[in-house]
Amino acid sequence: MLPLDDQQTAARAQFEDLRDRICAAFEAIEAEAGSEARFAYLPWDRVDPSGEPGGGGVRGVMAGLVFEKVGVNVSTVGGTFEGEFARTIKGAGDDPRFFATGISLVAHMSNPHVPAVHLNLRFLRTTTQWFGGGADLNPPIPRAADTADFHAAMKAACDRHDPAWYPRFTQTAEHYFFIPHRGVHRGVGGIFYDHLELPVADGLALAADVGAAFLAAYPAIVRARADEPFTAADLLTRDRWRGRYAEFNLVHDRGTLFGLRTGGNIDAILMSLPPVARWD
Repeated sequence: MLPLDDQQTAARAQFEDLRDRICAAFEAIEAEAGSEARFAYLPWDRVDPSGEPGGGGVRGVMAGLVFEKVGVNVSTVGGTFEGEFARTIKGAGDDPRFFATGISLVAHMSNPHVPAVHLNLRFLRTTTQWFGGGADLNPPIPRAADTADFHAAMKAACDRHDPAWYPRFTQTAEHYFFIPHRGVHRGVGGIFYDHLELPVADGLALAADVGAAFLAAYPAIVRARADEPFTAADLLTRDRWRGRYAEFNLVHDRGTLFGLRTGGNIDAILMSLPPVARWD
């Protein structure tokens, strides 16, 4: 991969800093629960189809008492899209060279009353450049108060930039995080945006506010629910719901496809899958 310019370096540094703050917050929750669980960080390198170095990333994973499985990945990759896949990427049809950096997080929780969660923020440059991402809440047993708090945090982050964005982004999330073959949504939504063409400083400012909103809302939800009692029936509900989550990520998730088609780290790409799920 060619040396990064100042904007690319700034984007990567911002996503790495957000990863560090999220991991510290999650480790603090584990410590409060009496757990010594910590993130293990595994670096990986990518080779571009051209044979040249294509960047890489770091996969952070933790298994604890509260977080049954959580992964926080940051990747910075670049090179050339292969074949017809280039034509599916905005701006790459006539010139398949690209750069992409971003953070991806998925947490699957031990207690069925604690919602799973997904966060993704990314910056991609082809012949044009854009931002994408968002965050969505995925409770096996939904609670109206948690849904309201999470959405309020995301709305506040969007409203700092454009009051029209939250209605637009939450509708996009409603449409995107849907499992057509099941006819159900995979969670209670959040925000999702893609191909948002902004000056780099503005796009990174939005990403920073979404990340800050996530850190303000989600750990508070975890702390409020982590000690609630649950039954064997609740665990069965959680694990059957996780089956739906896995189906979405394997069949419909754009990030999974992008990672696999660009030679990403398989373990990092599939860290979104739950440790246990049921189809019965």
